[in-house]
Amino acid sequence: MTLKLKRLLRPAPHLERDPAQHALLVLIGAALALGAAIGIAWAAGFGRVLHQLGHVDPIWLPVAFGMEVAAYFGYVVAYREVARVEGGPRLGLGRAGAIVAAGFGAFVIRGGFVVDRQALETAGLEPRDARIRVLGLGALEYAILAPAAALAAMILLARGATHPSLGFTLPWVIAVPLGFVAAFAALGYHHRVRDEPGWRAVLRHLLEAVEVLKKLASQRAEYGGAFMGATLYWVGDVGCLWASLRAFHDSPDLAALVIGYATGYALTRRTLPLGGAGSVEALVSFALAWTGIPLAKAVLAVCTYRIFNLWLPLLPAAIGLRHLKRWRELAAPTR
Repeated sequence: MTLKLKRLLRPAPHLERDPAQHALLVLIGAALALGAAIGIAWAAGFGRVLHQLGHVDPIWLPVAFGMEVAAYFGYVVAYREVARVEGGPRLGLGRAGAIVAAGFGAFVIRGGFVVDRQALETAGLEPRDARIRVLGLGALEYAILAPAAALAAMILLARGATHPSLGFTLPWVIAVPLGFVAAFAALGYHHRVRDEPGWRAVLRHLLEAVEVLKKLASQRAEYGGAFMGATLYWVGDVGCLWASLRAFHDSPDLAALVIGYATGYALTRRTLPLGGAGSVEALVSFALAWTGIPLAKAVLAVCTYRIFNLWLPLLPAAIGLRHLKRWRELAAPTR
């Protein structure tokens, strides 16, 4: 690797700001996504993939786009609510939208939560408070998706469905309720965990995230928008994938689709480097195939979904990063 390439890939002190670095990261993300798509198409059979590609039904593409727009709006609403909990900053729709768009883009090599933390610090929060809210945002995402996946798994088990297999459904049915019980039971020991490096720091961070979730839930009248926004985000994003599958003449069972989606997103894409380029294409495609969807249709649907989910939002993400840089520069003299 050349010295110039190393310099471009090196994380900047705050956000990746260099336009050349932005372009390089996008190219790397595109290469990873294309490589993953080609690999999966090879596994499915290039002939089958090309046959399905020649029979696309374009009427579903605007539906997929609309669902993804709704998903982004829902995340902006949830983000604003989490930011202002416990007297935090009240972000306008424009500012919150810029942060969300930047965090979902392929420009951030360390994942979108880095953008969230630094943006909240710029808005006036101390680093620790900003980190706690970002972790709480992640907990809120899973607090909606995990129960939905568990419910979908229960429905499939009650039907006696063979796709997906028990290896997919049982972990959701068992682990999600146990995980919620364990997490909230552990809150009683929150203040006994010292803020030290190592596993104690990781445990404390997890408990702080659950604490934010508990505060949101205990004051639903005040922060109910957080749960509604997060729900709209997941509904819109799953809806985008569903419409993308319909474009290739597949009518997936909704419960099976939720299981495949949730399994493919073991880590939400805001936590993944470069917007999950490459990893999402591979994991979600195979997860859908394991639920019974033909792999040729799955890979085409996921690639279509990623056009609306990642690649079309690149321009808003670039604009969002530009605004975040300007806000940070304006805030710097006063901090």
